[in-house]
Amino acid sequence: MTLLATTFSIVLTFGTSAIIERYQNAKAKKEMVMMIIYDFDKTLAQMQLADSILQKASEAEKELALHPEYYDSLRPLFMSVVGITMTEFLETTENIFSTNIETFNTLGNVNFVHEVSSFYNKRKFYEQTVYEDLLKEIQGSQLLVSVEGLLSISFPLYGLYNGQGLVTLRNIRNHCVQMMKVSEKELKEFSQQRTVTEGISKEDSIMLEQRVQDMLELSRMN
Repeated sequence: MTLLATTFSIVLTFGTSAIIERYQNAKAKKEMVMMIIYDFDKTLAQMQLADSILQKASEAEKELALHPEYYDSLRPLFMSVVGITMTEFLETTENIFSTNIETFNTLGNVNFVHEVSSFYNKRKFYEQTVYEDLLKEIQGSQLLVSVEGLLSISFPLYGLYNGQGLVTLRNIRNHCVQMMKVSEKELKEFSQQRTVTEGISKEDSIMLEQRVQDMLELSRMN
């Protein structure tokens, strides 16, 4: 009886530990997946805003080509384009994902890891071909000081690239959600929890305004 009791106690102890460990691993995996997809959604929201602004800029550019006298009234819209060229995707989650081997072990899904890597690689590509290239073109023009400078920039082309990127990245995101069996309700709740502790600080806002002013000054000098 003593031997049976001891054996049962050992089995119970190790069995309970194994159950707890599996639960903790599953919880860590779920939280990591949620954090990654939350990061995807923030990227898509930024690109969606840029898409909206670029579409409006494209229409305004067509209008301005026919009516140069509208330049002053349309100028604020094109200033918002300067703002999207300063789009910077936070790379905190990406860095955790790509540099920590424990992340791969926790996720335990090669296909998901591949899709996440693809998302971040494509995000970098569109960041360079849309926002960074547009910024360079704006810096080399007189976008905000002359009609000619403004019309020299092909907003429809940048809008097309950004739109393609938006579709591509959204498809990857949706594939990841399905693959890891995460519900939109769970993602919404996770997003609400994270949003409470995030936001643009006053210092960040001042810095952004200063960068816009610097861009304006540079355009006048060119």
